[in-house]
Amino acid sequence: MKYELYLGIDGGGSKCKARLELENGELLGEGVSGPANPVHNSELAFQSIVEASVIALTNAGFSPDVLGRVNTVMGLAGVNIPKYHAIVEAWKHPFGNCLITTDLHIACLGAHAGSEGAIVITGTGSSAFTSINGVQTMLGGHGFPLGDKAGGAWLGWKALSAVLDGFDGLMSRNDLFERVCNQLQISSSNELVTQALHFLPRDYAAIAPLVLDAAKAGDEIAISIMNEGAHYLQSLLNRLHELQPKRISVIGGLASRWLDWLPSETKSFLNSPLCSPEYGAVALAKQQFKDPQ
Repeated sequence: MKYELYLGIDGGGSKCKARLELENGELLGEGVSGPANPVHNSELAFQSIVEASVIALTNAGFSPDVLGRVNTVMGLAGVNIPKYHAIVEAWKHPFGNCLITTDLHIACLGAHAGSEGAIVITGTGSSAFTSINGVQTMLGGHGFPLGDKAGGAWLGWKALSAVLDGFDGLMSRNDLFERVCNQLQISSSNELVTQALHFLPRDYAAIAPLVLDAAKAGDEIAISIMNEGAHYLQSLLNRLHELQPKRISVIGGLASRWLDWLPSETKSFLNSPLCSPEYGAVALAKQQFKDPQ
């Protein structure tokens, strides 16, 4: 049987998205499910991938057993690490043809409508990626807590550290302090530590909006956190600019919020992303699996 359905999977630390298309580019269905980073929990990642895919198929009017004839590209966080790429490679997935690549690869393809370019991505984590003349380069993306600076998890972690300093009397109990305590319903450092003992990156990332909002309201600690993150993103963008890609985009759930913290000269060489990461995954699926005419 010839494959004529193309499925793109974008699996990140907080959610998984699926996009189903025909060869001619017609969108048939989309699906969203939970976390799909195999580094954090491979079984949960596999469950989320299948769930998002089935939702996309269902929305397109297909039954789940059609997965077996679908051309699929999975762009997943964490598979740049060989150990976790091997774990995903060994998974007995339900798809027909299937290619595994990084979430950065498909995000870059999506941002530039299937063409080469460069991206900085800021969501739960952070990293940068370029594809120039077939050569791929990755910057950052080392995972939380060692990396992912300026990502949502990092913002939340910095906020919790500041709150602990507030409880210890090392800094004032400011607006950010109050926002975090209210959201977590805590009144002591012990309560904070107990609650955060088993936090995953997405749990830290849930605190990130408090930092953004407190900084916007003028909180000095929140502003210092944002300035630190913006300095890191600026360094990534400077490095990408040196490599002279055709286009550079900043993407991800926090992208629009970070742009306000970057200087105008930096924003002058940025381009708006054209399409989504899952679109990039579908485009790659077509490149890889389309029957030659």
